[in-house]
Amino acid sequence: MKVLVPVKRVVDYNVKVRVKSDGTGMDIANVKMSMNPFDEIAVEEAVRLKERGVATEIIAVSCGVMPCQDTLRTATAIGADRGILVETAEELEPLAVAKLLQRLVEREQPRLVILGKQAIDDDCNQTGQMLAALLGWPQATFASKVIVVGETVTVTREVDGGLETLALLLPAVVTADLRLNEPRYVTLPNIMKAKKKPLVVVGSAELGVDVAPRIQTLKVAEPARRSAGIKVPDVAALVARLKNEEKVI
Repeated sequence: MKVLVPVKRVVDYNVKVRVKSDGTGMDIANVKMSMNPFDEIAVEEAVRLKERGVATEIIAVSCGVMPCQDTLRTATAIGADRGILVETAEELEPLAVAKLLQRLVEREQPRLVILGKQAIDDDCNQTGQMLAALLGWPQATFASKVIVVGETVTVTREVDGGLETLALLLPAVVTADLRLNEPRYVTLPNIMKAKKKPLVVVGSAELGVDVAPRIQTLKVAEPARRSAGIKVPDVAALVARLKNEEKVI
């Protein structure tokens, strides 16, 4: 079974980003970039499926600028067999990414697509659902456990009331949650081996997808700073302040 795993290049989760002085966006110049953590979990799950003899080939896919190749090399170092970069300089929206992935799915014919439930930069949580809709495939989001037996994939997902178990017929789309697994540490030998694995670059125009953005960002601003807290002598003073000054009761 062939597994397709989309991965996104984002600002590293340890980096505190700042808004540009002109308010046009976030300042990511000379900022450390890495693979989206949820996508890293998806790659790890695909590798575990291969280690269990379920998957036969893992294809990592990334959409964006040429430096996204580094993200693909990380995916191949974890265990993906090859990488595909859809190169574009446009700022991609979830629907554009879903359409690009749809074209690649039609080309590669995977039986399972595993991707992170959301990216930590835009937090849209839309690409997996949109891809499933475009393909007409069943989907399971927020997966905390994935079991593939024959032509059925059983997914345990986290919902507000607890856990829900779904049984899907392949081909299917699954989005990974934080508790699905813990990605392995990438060793230096595997990083060296990853450099020899195939990596193909295709243009978005070659796939016949219009990736022009439909949304225009007018302004980006930092949230208002919280004022410092104060101490009150007793409960009566606290209630009086909440009622008369803060107007919350």
